[in-house]
Amino acid sequence: MDRATGGDVDAFYSLISLHDRGLRGLAYRLLGDRDAMDDALQESYLKAFRALAKFSGDSAFKSWLYRIVYNTCLDELRRRNVGALPSEPDLELPDRRPDPAELATEKLDLAAAVASLSPETRAAVLLVFVDGMDYRSAAEALGISRGTLASRLHRGRAALRRALGEAEGETP
Repeated sequence: MDRATGGDVDAFYSLISLHDRGLRGLAYRLLGDRDAMDDALQESYLKAFRALAKFSGDSAFKSWLYRIVYNTCLDELRRRNVGALPSEPDLELPDRRPDPAELATEKLDLAAAVASLSPETRAAVLLVFVDGMDYRSAAEALGISRGTLASRLHRGRAALRRALGEAEGETP
C-alpha cells in the first residue's frame, strides 16, 4: 500500500488485481453491458490511482475501491438515464436441481427480478448477497449508513419475493 500511494503503478496494479473480479461483477450487474463495465472500471481505476494519496485508511481499501466503482457506475446510469438491466446478467446460482430447464428459468427469473430493483437497492443486494460483503463494508462501499443499507436490503428482499412469487404464478 505504501508503494502504491508513492506512485508505484505495479504496486497499485497488485492491489487492484486482488479485487478486480468482484468489482467486475458489481459493474456488470449494475450496467448490464461488458463494454460499459470495462469503461467504468478503467475510469474507476484511474480515479482510484489519482486519489490514492488521499486515501486515509478510515475504511478498508476494498470498501473504498468498491465505492469508487459504485459511484462511477451510478454516474454512467444517470448519463444514460437507465434504471434497469437487461434480463440476462450472469448471476451464479447453486446447481441444486437436476432439471437444466428449470434451473435456466429460475436463473432468468432471478436476473429479471434483480434487474427490476433501483440501482441503489440492486447494488446493496449484490454486495451483500452475491459478493458476500458484511454490512459495515457494504455500507462503506456505498457511502451510506448501516441502517440505510439494512433498509435497502429489506426493500430489495421484499421486491425479489414479490417478483419471484409472481414469476411462479403465486400472489405476492
